[in-house]
Amino acid sequence: MDPPRQSILKVISRAIRLRCPACGRSSLIERPFHIKHHCPECRSLFKREEGFFVGAILANVISTEFVILVVCLISLLVVGASYQTVLVVLFILAVMFPLLFFHHSWSLWLAFDYLIESLPKYNPAKRHR
Repeated sequence: MDPPRQSILKVISRAIRLRCPACGRSSLIERPFHIKHHCPECRSLFKREEGFFVGAILANVISTEFVILVVCLISLLVVGASYQTVLVVLFILAVMFPLLFFHHSWSLWLAFDYLIESLPKYNPAKRHR
C-alpha cells in the first residue's frame, strides 16, 4: 500500500531545499554535480532508467532561457544598458546559471515525477551502476 500523497506545497518546499521529495529527510546531493542513487531514509529511487535525467536537463535549459530573457528585457527596456554590456552579462549568465541551478533542476524534476506517479523504491537485490 502506498503512503498518502504529500501536498504540492510540501513537495515543492522539499525540492527547493534539495531534500527527498517523498520523505524530506535526506539530501539529494551526493557531492557537487552528483545526485544520490536513492534516498537512504525511505529508499525512493532518484536515478531510474536511462534517459530519466533528460527531464532535469530540460528543466535546467528552460529555466536558463527564461532567466536570460527576463534579464535581457529588464536590462534593455528598463535600465537602458548598452547592447554590448547586456551581451556580456547574458553570456556570463548563460554559462553560470545552468551550473548553479543543476541540483535544483534535478530536485524539481524529481518532485514533479513524485507528484505525478510517485517514486519507485530502491531494491538492493537489483544492482545499480
